Amino acid sequence: MPALNHDLLAAKISYGVLERQPKDESARSIYNFAVARVVQDVDRTDIEPWRHPVTVETDEGRYTLVSPKPVDADHDPSRYDLFPTDTLKIGGKFFETYSTVSGLGAPIAVVGRTESPHFRQQYKLRRIYVPVTAIVRFSARRAHLEFVDPLNTARITLNKQTFPLAADFDAPTALLVARERPERLGLSRVMNPEAYADTAMLTRLQQFDPARTPVIFVHGLQETGASWAPMIDSLRHDSAIRKHYQFWYFSYPSGYPYPYAAALLRQDLDGIKRAFPDHKRVVLIGHSMGGMICRLMITDAGDKIWHDFFATPPAKTPLAKDTRKLLEESLVFDHRPDVERVIFISTPHRGSKLASGWIGRIGAGLVRTPQLFASIYASTKPLLIADPAARPLNRMPNSVDTLEPNDRFVEAVNKLPIAPGIPYHSIMGDRGHGDTPNSSDGIVPYWSSHLDGARSELIVNSDHGAQYNPQAIREVERILKLNLAVSR
Repeated sequence: MPALNHDLLAAKISYGVLERQPKDESARSIYNFAVARVVQDVDRTDIEPWRHPVTVETDEGRYTLVSPKPVDADHDPSRYDLFPTDTLKIGGKFFETYSTVSGLGAPIAVVGRTESPHFRQQYKLRRIYVPVTAIVRFSARRAHLEFVDPLNTARITLNKQTFPLAADFDAPTALLVARERPERLGLSRVMNPEAYADTAMLTRLQQFDPARTPVIFVHGLQETGASWAPMIDSLRHDSAIRKHYQFWYFSYPSGYPYPYAAALLRQDLDGIKRAFPDHKRVVLIGHSMGGMICRLMITDAGDKIWHDFFATPPAKTPLAKDTRKLLEESLVFDHRPDVERVIFISTPHRGSKLASGWIGRIGAGLVRTPQLFASIYASTKPLLIADPAARPLNRMPNSVDTLEPNDRFVEAVNKLPIAPGIPYHSIMGDRGHGDTPNSSDGIVPYWSSHLDGARSELIVNSDHGAQYNPQAIREVERILKLNLAVSR
């Protein structure tokens, strides 16, 4: 193992310089580089110092390389590929502002070699992609390789000196996007939502911590969880956000009518309550149609919306058991007590005329109606209360239909107030025109995205993709810090 011999010696020499001169930037840079190469050597040769000591012969004598034994299977380095992030080239749409945290240690992108068992039940990524930072401590002739979680540790002590811990939060996400390519499913899940039903799930992006508040991101039409990558990575660079929050995202086939997608989110929120009964109340952040889904989490509808569609209560409406269950989950609901705050981004609360125009009509016509929805529509159509103001439909409404300003469900929701005591905020774009209240982000006009009663409203120079806007990201950061101040 000649490479490991040289790399460990380089780490030892620079470690010695740092012991005498802790502010020596050159020594720190060499140490970080050498530690990254040690990890690379270990990963390539499968020597597993966490299982048994490894003898390393260097030009300055013999060293024994050791590493702490894994506390459990999830923390066993043998189950992962270890990529020093200085070997990766990061770029593309989601990583235009790629950055790292300076400090001591070698940032590593950890990638699961196999899919996580029971990932759905545990609300985990199908395959693990997480950041760690490697350090090597020297004591006599022993070299201790350690993997530190930068989401939990900001500073480390080495040679009785305290250093900021180096970290790279963007690289694991970049690897996830490059390898899994979640964004490629965006349009497919609109056009044929039934084929991608199993992609609807709530997923945590880090190890669950009952002391951290979950922030759940909900994407919009034709998007996936990847659209949140720039915001999540930026937020993770703030130490206070990193310390007090944990990030999750809800993904779903966005061809579904959004009341049904909201029912799926409610099911998953019930699920994490069972899996993690000690979790803190959540903050929801929704973009576009995702914001409309979030709106339903803080609205007390009871059976009011049901009675806008049917003349009889749910129990007395002659429907098949499965049909009634799905419709009740979609139309009968109250606010979630586990939600403490909501941030709406470019959200068409009152719909978008684009959905009812010719472009929207073509788009709606291309969405393939799931068989389940087709049968539900056939059985409920004779029972629906006639609504001359609504556009006639010969099928179950899909996501594009439920974005129309005159959609029956959209109108019914906007008659209902948001539950009192739950603060909410609005962020929207105006494409730099500065013409509010006559402004628009190109898809959603201000008259639709504005909500009376919002604790704050920020208009940024952006098109409909305001979740990528740096000013919008800073506003989300501000709101999350505000939430910390008032929820303690």
